[in-house]
Amino acid sequence: MLETESTAALGFLQPYYDDNTVEEIWVNRPGELFVARAGVTERITLPFSESQLSVLVERLLRSAGRRIDRASPFVDATLPSGSRLHAVIPDITKLHTSLNIRKFQVKRPTLNTLLASNSLSDTQASVLRDAVRAGSTILISGATQAGKTTLLCALLAELGDSERIVSAEDTFELSIPNLDWVAMQTRPASVEGSGEVDLRRLVREVLRMRPTRIVVGEVRGAEALDLLVALNSGLPGLCTIHANSSSEAISKLQALPLLAGANIARDFLVPTIANTVDLVVHCARDAAGVRRIAEIGRVTHVGSEIVVQNLE
Repeated sequence: MLETESTAALGFLQPYYDDNTVEEIWVNRPGELFVARAGVTERITLPFSESQLSVLVERLLRSAGRRIDRASPFVDATLPSGSRLHAVIPDITKLHTSLNIRKFQVKRPTLNTLLASNSLSDTQASVLRDAVRAGSTILISGATQAGKTTLLCALLAELGDSERIVSAEDTFELSIPNLDWVAMQTRPASVEGSGEVDLRRLVREVLRMRPTRIVVGEVRGAEALDLLVALNSGLPGLCTIHANSSSEAISKLQALPLLAGANIARDFLVPTIANTVDLVVHCARDAAGVRRIAEIGRVTHVGSEIVVQNLE
């Protein structure tokens, strides 16, 4: 059991949580749940009520120091084991509480373990190992459950003990073996509406902490601007982004800074991205559902455009 009775037992979900083949568990309505094993979804009929589900969610959130109510109807939280919980309640959902639990990886992934699982080739492993050790900034793209965070952790495992890593995430998911590592996560506002710490704030704080690498768990908002400013100062970074291709990832990285509300000029964004992001690594699932690295592209600046050139 990864979580003790003194922290937050998962009740009727516990047998599936204890199953090492299960990667993620989610519930859409009473009486059924879904689990993912090796990327394959399985529906399971299980007798439980809406009330039992609500009690379970509230108990798990208490252990994580988070809350969910009408004023805050959705929540991300990290369980004591390190697993990530996401919940949404009505009337944001139509009828029932929605719950997702993504299990924490006990074994830290490495490029060698990804090689063994055929997630990448020898050539790809060599390119990535050399790039991360040389201080390249790497953007990892892909859809949900494509293996982005797994690859990010594997790349971070290649760093030496002299590196000081500071990471910023919405909820703690990363697992890094480096001893000189500070992990930070966002914090929602209190009941009074104060005390919120968003990802933009965390990225700005990273610069005050003497890092040799900045890591952002997922770039998806205005923090992209602060990240580009940090990278432009000469600080190498690693981060993930949701996108359907490496070129789309770069396009998205150009668009997200506009969410900061400032008048961000294209004349700033294009050269900054081209000069700071070295590689885009796109992760995808093949026809059999196996996570693989589909493309490694080098970012170059051609005229007024950013081009991703496939290295293979």
